[in-house]
Amino acid sequence: MKIDELLKLMVEKKASDLHLSVGIPPQLRINGQLINLEFEPLTPEIIQKLVYSLLTDGQIKRFELEKELDFSCGIENLSRFRVNVYYQRGSVGMAARVIPFNVPSLKELGLPDILKTYADKPSGLVLIAGATGSGKSTTQAALIDYINHTRRTHIISIEDPIEYLHKHNLSTIDQRQLGTDTLSFEEALKHVFRQDPDIIVIGEMRDLETIQAALTLAETGHLIFATLHTSSATNSISRIVDVFPSHQQQQIRVQLSLVLTAVVIQQLIPNANDQGRSLALEIMNAVSGIQNLIRENHMHQIYSLIQTGAKYGMCTMNNSLCNLIVKGNITYKEALKHTHDEHELMMLLKRDGIVF
Repeated sequence: MKIDELLKLMVEKKASDLHLSVGIPPQLRINGQLINLEFEPLTPEIIQKLVYSLLTDGQIKRFELEKELDFSCGIENLSRFRVNVYYQRGSVGMAARVIPFNVPSLKELGLPDILKTYADKPSGLVLIAGATGSGKSTTQAALIDYINHTRRTHIISIEDPIEYLHKHNLSTIDQRQLGTDTLSFEEALKHVFRQDPDIIVIGEMRDLETIQAALTLAETGHLIFATLHTSSATNSISRIVDVFPSHQQQQIRVQLSLVLTAVVIQQLIPNANDQGRSLALEIMNAVSGIQNLIRENHMHQIYSLIQTGAKYGMCTMNNSLCNLIVKGNITYKEALKHTHDEHELMMLLKRDGIVF
């Protein structure tokens, strides 16, 4: 068994992830489900040999010192992969995700045209949020690819690790990787002003310093794309504000209300035919009413504006789930696993003449 063979199997079977863990065979995540491959259970020695065959000597030293390692790699004529290596119970474990060589378009991903309007803006903050594996990085890459083919800009991305590789087109794109090109998101954002960027892509807003820098950059006329691990638009706004000490939070609400352009929440849901997954979206545009609610800390009222904001391109997660059920893409049973309000989903389906 070689690591290249496992990665090839991963691509052939259209899996999103490969997992190596002691005591079980290699596993693939296909349509959201973990499936065991037909191999013998892995021993610590076999996993270490497989994993270390992907690493340089420098990466091995760093991994054994820090006990964690994120990196990306590519295999010619196959694909790129984002890899995380870790220790569990004293043995090496690994999770790898497929990253295609070609960046998919917004249309190929089934994303609405309103996302193009975000990419066309000269400044602002666009948040792409969702759980791990919900396609946030792919959406972010598709937006950058759209800009790359439509605008003459300087784009700087800060990633951990670099996933999709972008080639210069109309835009100039500089991709910086944590650990090799910069020491931290905070340090990279501190110096980015002097690099003359128009657009800045932040792989993940993890801490107060990164969030503060993103707000300041958006305020000073830059267009910022960033990801968050949150499950709703309201939750995304609260997460940003709550990172700050209480005495700063009102100031941050005001600042956020002025720079926020949109929040896009994503979920990938297994299709009814067990082939592939469908994208469900919650979209919130920061219209004046929502800006006022952010400033006044009336977060509980934001959802109702999203519900009634279809003319502005807004959509609740339940509306998206309902549409997917009506089209026959997903089952009601599966939708229930992904809704925050089962009663509202049932009412929307009843409105469309579907009763369960």
